[in-house]
Amino acid sequence: MRMSTWIRQHLAALRALLVLTAITGIVYPLAVFAVGQLPGLNEKADGSLLTSEGNVVGSSLIGQSFTDADGAALTQYFQSRPSAAGDGYDPLSTAASNLGPEDMVDQNVFDPEGRASLLTTVCARSKEIGDREGVDGSRPFCTGDGVGAVLSVIGPRDADGEVSRPVQVISVNQACPAVPFLDAYRGVRVQCAEPDMDYSVGRIVPIQGDVPAVPVVPADAVTASGSGLDPHISPAYAEIQVPRIAKARNMSEEQVRELVTAHTEDRTLGFLGEARVNVVELNLDLDHTHPFSG
Repeated sequence: MRMSTWIRQHLAALRALLVLTAITGIVYPLAVFAVGQLPGLNEKADGSLLTSEGNVVGSSLIGQSFTDADGAALTQYFQSRPSAAGDGYDPLSTAASNLGPEDMVDQNVFDPEGRASLLTTVCARSKEIGDREGVDGSRPFCTGDGVGAVLSVIGPRDADGEVSRPVQVISVNQACPAVPFLDAYRGVRVQCAEPDMDYSVGRIVPIQGDVPAVPVVPADAVTASGSGLDPHISPAYAEIQVPRIAKARNMSEEQVRELVTAHTEDRTLGFLGEARVNVVELNLDLDHTHPFSG
């Protein structure tokens, strides 16, 4: 009797398994696929692919790097925002750098195997963009040569952990014989960084500097997106690139701005996020309408 009950229970479980497998493993996927092939949906369901002369050249959902083999920006293209996904825009390695605002001290000042801090990375990108686009690339907490403006202030501390009387001040991201970005801090001469000194005993102090509170180079130009795949840039970043594109492609700046506007997407549902420019689609359109002659 017990054996008969055991068999009936297992047969019922097997039937449930087969039915659910058919529904969730066959019927449901086929239904979703069929809906995705409806007019108006099939293009998105297939990956929002972009084609040129019959060849797939990318997706409107995934950014691309418009640089040469050495990583230098190609002057004829709008530049995307940075990417931390693999070697850049790798869908198999989508990720952010996971570095935060307190990552200010470079590890590569004396160690070739170390990395630059997030602050110095941002400063270097801003300077490079400023030089390339002919705009002011300065930003708060950055030196003029594109590294993080950070001091290690050494001396006795008060109850709150503040250095009450500095006895030594080091520009930790500027290795000697570099000239420190600041002559003196609280009456103490600022020194360049020496390899045999321990700066961790000091209080790390970032210096804002005498620069515009709102940088000309926008934040999306110097920071990666959370996914590392974002194909968009802000209209502000697109705008500072317009003169370079116009000159490279022998266009008027107004013609370039018209194409930028055509590829600018408004806020989602009118209130989510910000307006954004799809760089991949914009550059593809530029190649179609105003080919670069070199």
